[in-house]
Amino acid sequence: MDAKIEIENLRKELSEHNYNYYVRDNATISDYDFDIKLKKLQELEEKYPEYFDPYSPTQRVGGAITKNFKTVTHEYRMYSLDNSYSKEDLQDWETRVKKLVDGDIEYTCELKYDGASISLTYEQGKLVKAVTRGDGFQGDDVTENIKTIKSVPLKLRGDYPDKFDIRGEIVLPFDGFNKMNQERLKQGEEPYKNPRNTASGSLKLQDSAEVSKRPLECLLYSLIGTNLGVNTQFNSLEKARSWGFKVPVVSKLVNSIDAVLEFVNYWDKERHNLPYETDGVVIKVNNLQQQEELGYTAKAPRWAMAYKFKAEQVSTQLQSITYQVGRTGAITPVANLEPVALAGTIVKRASVHNADQIEKLDIRVNDTVFVEKGGEIIPKITGVDLDKRPNQSMPTEYISTCPECNTELVREEGDAKHYCPNNLGCTPQVAGRIQHYISRKAMDIEGLGGETVLLLVKEGLISDYSDLYTLTKAQVIPLERMAEKSADNLIKGISESVKIPFERVLYALGIRYVGETVAKKLAKHYKSIDAIIDATEEDLVNVDEIGIKIAQSVKMFFNEEKHIQTINRLKSYGVQLAISAEQLEGQTNKLEGDTIVVSGVFYKVTRNELKKMIENNGGKVSSSISSKTSYIVAGDKMGPSKKEKAEKLGVQLITELEFLDKLS
Repeated sequence: MDAKIEIENLRKELSEHNYNYYVRDNATISDYDFDIKLKKLQELEEKYPEYFDPYSPTQRVGGAITKNFKTVTHEYRMYSLDNSYSKEDLQDWETRVKKLVDGDIEYTCELKYDGASISLTYEQGKLVKAVTRGDGFQGDDVTENIKTIKSVPLKLRGDYPDKFDIRGEIVLPFDGFNKMNQERLKQGEEPYKNPRNTASGSLKLQDSAEVSKRPLECLLYSLIGTNLGVNTQFNSLEKARSWGFKVPVVSKLVNSIDAVLEFVNYWDKERHNLPYETDGVVIKVNNLQQQEELGYTAKAPRWAMAYKFKAEQVSTQLQSITYQVGRTGAITPVANLEPVALAGTIVKRASVHNADQIEKLDIRVNDTVFVEKGGEIIPKITGVDLDKRPNQSMPTEYISTCPECNTELVREEGDAKHYCPNNLGCTPQVAGRIQHYISRKAMDIEGLGGETVLLLVKEGLISDYSDLYTLTKAQVIPLERMAEKSADNLIKGISESVKIPFERVLYALGIRYVGETVAKKLAKHYKSIDAIIDATEEDLVNVDEIGIKIAQSVKMFFNEEKHIQTINRLKSYGVQLAISAEQLEGQTNKLEGDTIVVSGVFYKVTRNELKKMIENNGGKVSSSISSKTSYIVAGDKMGPSKKEKAEKLGVQLITELEFLDKLS
């Protein structure tokens, strides 16, 4: 037989066996026979290198070494999900959904697998990129490692679109996890703590050959892209399955919250029989057009909700309470516990939030406390076992001075937290602000981590983030664990940060209450730091979604001479403190003051493009119709109740073409 034909036949046959075994859980060949065929293919590929194919089954074994994982921006943001814990939470969510969309609503119920989130990109049916969730906006390129996971198709089958992303979880089944730990114990090594963290850590191993030895699986749940040929979430799951993806079959289509709860209650018990870790159910509005209508909040889709299974609870002894100082000066009490196993991890610390919480629960040192790990990453104390309280127990007295700089703490009226007001001289606050400045969502300075920042502050090399730009290689090389290459990367990372756009710089400054979303609103409205500095409190409150609390905080920040000096220094180093000409290109004030609702199906441009056009021209996009709505851009299949509400309020409806004419 011709070598090329034999190679192609073996590749096709082995890919089919892989699919049957790892995706369909239906082996059609013995492991021995599979290995013999794979070895034969490897020999032929070595003999005929001209027929090399990066998507060959032989490439699953890995071998590529990745020392630094490249940061990649997601084409479509990976949002978090809002959490619910009761029937009432779900009913409230359904009420909000029904206010925003017309027609009957169906829900897709899917199990929420506890793994490491991943986004896979396919072009022309081939895997081209695999990126971790990261901060939702950007993640790490782990393509070489993902290629070694047998349930991830390298090539697709069927009628797949030209290009799309698919999201899922990388999980480590219990059986595989236990076998890995048995091996580690045999070799005298510490066992891994839990499947989720082990799966997540596997994605960042430098040697993909090591990843290939781990029995990881990839469970997919969400198609992302345009013109995908699907109109419902449930249909998208079926389609993805037909293209060769491992999509869990336990998903269910229902038409009421009661039916959703039936699904939740069933799997709350049955999940213990599954081969993977799960921590809840994800409920999604099934109709994709309705999903588009609902849109997103700043952090999560409005069309989806996670229902978390009841949190596990354990009891243990509270050994001490210590106090941490954050970058804003906020004091956070931390309970130090007798180590205890909870939800797959060993818990040594738990949050007690603030003085009010300590007083409310009457938490005391040496108490036996109940600890829970629910929707939060950090466990929390939920109560005290009073029957086990020691006789000589004394109530907890909250600290009155800063544990770091001994400054008298302050507590503003209506605020649950205490604060250290020594913002310029308290080391954790100084270091915390700089750590925030360099963080991924802010200036994203590579080569500079939190520990190095603390070291730089303690050595007196920097006292605020503008000092970073004066650092030299000679100054940083003597630092602990700092090699020549690390020093070069640090200095290079700082110099590269001057390219970061204004909205992220504004967020990086660390103004209290100014998160990513608020920073974007302010940057877009004022276009430069000078305009924000000159704005009055009244001006700021008139900006969309800026309340009095934020306005006061912004004014307070820029009223400090020290902050103005820092801003001027940043300017002198070339940091972007105004929107660039490129960003301003195509932006106008044509729709300034207009609040516009977008509803229906559009043909000239997509719904997201319409929304972007509104924002680029100074308008505000709203998801609901009210007396403040200027007009509605009404597409095909706009719901009758929305039309009725528009007529009742006297809100004008315009077509897609009429809207585009407004901007021409």
